Amino acid sequence: MDPLEPLIAQIQGLSSSSADIARLHTILKHSDETLRSDSSRLYPILQLIDPSIHSLGFLYLLDAFSAASVSNQQQAEEAVPIIARFINACSVEQIRLAPEKFVSVCKRLKDLVTLLEAPIRGVAPMFTALRKLQVSAEHLTPLHAEFLMLCLLAKCYKTGLSILDDDVFEVDHPRDLYLYCYYGGMICIGQKRFQKALDLLHNVVTAPMTMMNAIVIEAYKKYILVSLIRHGQFSTSLPKYASPLAQRNLKLFCQNPCIELAQTYNNGKVAEVEAFVNANAGRFEADNNLGLAKQVVSSMYKRNIQRLTQTYLTLSLEDIANTVHLNSAKEAEMHVLQMIQDGEIYATINQKDGMVRFLEDPEQYKTCEMIEHIDSSIQRIMALSKKLTATDEQISCDQLYLSKVGRERQRYDFDDYDVPTRFNI
Repeated sequence: MDPLEPLIAQIQGLSSSSADIARLHTILKHSDETLRSDSSRLYPILQLIDPSIHSLGFLYLLDAFSAASVSNQQQAEEAVPIIARFINACSVEQIRLAPEKFVSVCKRLKDLVTLLEAPIRGVAPMFTALRKLQVSAEHLTPLHAEFLMLCLLAKCYKTGLSILDDDVFEVDHPRDLYLYCYYGGMICIGQKRFQKALDLLHNVVTAPMTMMNAIVIEAYKKYILVSLIRHGQFSTSLPKYASPLAQRNLKLFCQNPCIELAQTYNNGKVAEVEAFVNANAGRFEADNNLGLAKQVVSSMYKRNIQRLTQTYLTLSLEDIANTVHLNSAKEAEMHVLQMIQDGEIYATINQKDGMVRFLEDPEQYKTCEMIEHIDSSIQRIMALSKKLTATDEQISCDQLYLSKVGRERQRYDFDDYDVPTRFNI
């Protein structure tokens, strides 16, 4: 008798109640090896089962099929629509009974669309998958990083931004947080949201760690470059709350052109910075940081133009070009226009005589939009404060934490010292 027949019958017959599904889950766990050994026969069976009703059984079949039976582009073309259909139709309650299987199938989808050189085909299904796997909007799943990676490969930066505004408080695995912040930082760089990128990369660099890893090292390189673009400076000293391991070793692991560029940048000479980037283009390219390095050069021109606004009320485009070492007045005009558009300076350009008039910040902080923005920021800070208080209470009641604190306290207990109870005067 075919061993798959009774299993398929049980999948179709045990999906009506939570008790049946729990029983089916036990059966599927014991049948995992059988499914993997017969994976080549599962494709037609998957066409006969409804993934919306029999989600758990479909997941086990799909995991076995996609793990062993997909090795070339033709097979990938067959598997991708099946996985996408399953993700869109599956029951949240059922797939959460086997989250590891679900994550494996979704990661395989990422591998398959990458093999097909069509990462955009995985973006929407992966977004659906991570939302189904999330127990709350504050939960970081292993699929967040996979989704952001697909967005990067497909250049769907705006789509990737949709999950980066969520406040994350629950993380299952440290590696998920490292990758989420690293890929998220790259998404924000692609959208020129440098402050958000800096925050995410900062989270990677300062996160707790027990050993150095490649993600942190690569994040640190981009952290240096984005700091120069956003703030015009970089300090090699990490904050005190960063891991001691990172504070000791990051600079040693990152003896690369990024740190050297930061040192050259501090000299304030555009020609030196531009010459350094050109001379080390190959090294920046090897780290996929050449585009960022060129933006560092561009930011230096902007920084010098911003300094002019603190000294002059009006200045000709020709004088701006000469002062900040641009090639022509036309190039200076393009920089000034872009900075006005990005809100980096406030100015008007008289096209007739080529004069730039620098203005004060027009924001008076009294418009309805600004009041709403301030109110939403206050509400968010209050919510964060409540969350921190709840987390502090939860940690202070944790038995493992209390036992560790108790052991540490014994080392410094005053009873261990000969403390006099009476002072002789």
